[in-house]
Amino acid sequence: MKFGIDRLLTESDLRAQLDGKRVSLVAHPASVTAQLEHSLDALIAKGVNVTSAFGPQHGLKGDKQDNMVETADETDPRHGIPIFSLYGEVRRPTGQMMSTADVFLFDLQDLGCRIYTFVTTLLYLLEEAAKAGKEVWVLDRPNPAGGPVEGTLLVPGQESFVGAAPMPMRHGLTMGEMGRWFVDHFKLDVEYRVIEMEGWKPGRGPGFGWPEDRIWINPSPNAANVNMARAYAGTVMLEGTTLSEGRGTTRPLEVLFGAPDVDAAAVLSTMQEMAPSWLRGCHLRECWFEPTFHKHSGSLCNALMIHAEGPFYDHHEFKPWRLQALAFKAIRNLYPDYEMWRDFPYEYEFDRLAIDVINGGPSLREWVDDSEADPGDLDDLANADEAAWRETIAPYLIYS
Repeated sequence: MKFGIDRLLTESDLRAQLDGKRVSLVAHPASVTAQLEHSLDALIAKGVNVTSAFGPQHGLKGDKQDNMVETADETDPRHGIPIFSLYGEVRRPTGQMMSTADVFLFDLQDLGCRIYTFVTTLLYLLEEAAKAGKEVWVLDRPNPAGGPVEGTLLVPGQESFVGAAPMPMRHGLTMGEMGRWFVDHFKLDVEYRVIEMEGWKPGRGPGFGWPEDRIWINPSPNAANVNMARAYAGTVMLEGTTLSEGRGTTRPLEVLFGAPDVDAAAVLSTMQEMAPSWLRGCHLRECWFEPTFHKHSGSLCNALMIHAEGPFYDHHEFKPWRLQALAFKAIRNLYPDYEMWRDFPYEYEFDRLAIDVINGGPSLREWVDDSEADPGDLDDLANADEAAWRETIAPYLIYS
């Protein structure tokens, strides 16, 4: 199969449409060709007139670790072009930044999750391109989580840098498909096109979203493998809690939780009693870790590791958002007074609890904290929103 960048590099008729134009590239460390050459180097080597580049959250180099750790603008030492940060002084391209090119190539590997900020970066680029009369091309890449949809829709008025629009946590789209929906949903007058992939079949084995003949490159420091990408639509919610998501270990965001004061085996048993069907599609294994930094640094944590991989993975059964919600509910039932929700500035939102920012509203937190609420109540909320989203995105799907 071919990703969008590989088609652009190998099809001269596509590249010819960039002749005489100044080109900018939005990229990160996973913006590589099939031969693992970075897209910036490959495009310039092919004679494309690249006049600037942009780095999203974590930077073009992918060296910045966490929430609200910013990247500065710089000049590329090899090519001598400006590299603008979209996670520093600004998160939306300025007019001066937009003036550096005529066509903007968006080549970011995504994880298929609303909170992964590259989705919002795409929206902001499209909006500014519409104002400035610029073209945007998405060089499409796989959604490694495939096409499944899961979670409640973001509530209008709850938008943030991790909540661009009313979509569920696991949105089921590629960036190319997402851009098509953004253009229609926000009524953007922008010249937009998708350089489509060839041969990508979401929902089919053996890769179920991520082709097994392509090397996984971290699109951000803690996105180390496909297992993480599959689990992320659930485990990212741990960022809004006092529970460790495994930062400071070799397998971040692949655990349902880690804490020095929570009995993981008891939590798993409670989850199995409450909603056994929500545990399908993966295997949960009790483990221990001691984070070298971040939450519970230097403390021994008991945890549950998620294995949505190998023979344990069932693409059509795995529901990471529900799985994570159930872990929270089990902890709340076992430890009613546990201080679970972390109150701190999250992605430039200072007046809302982080867990509510992450979920695009308070419904999940309220369900966890309501002693009378059961899994069926959350299922009812999510099922209706998921069905509505599938209907919404149907006209924008390219590969299904």
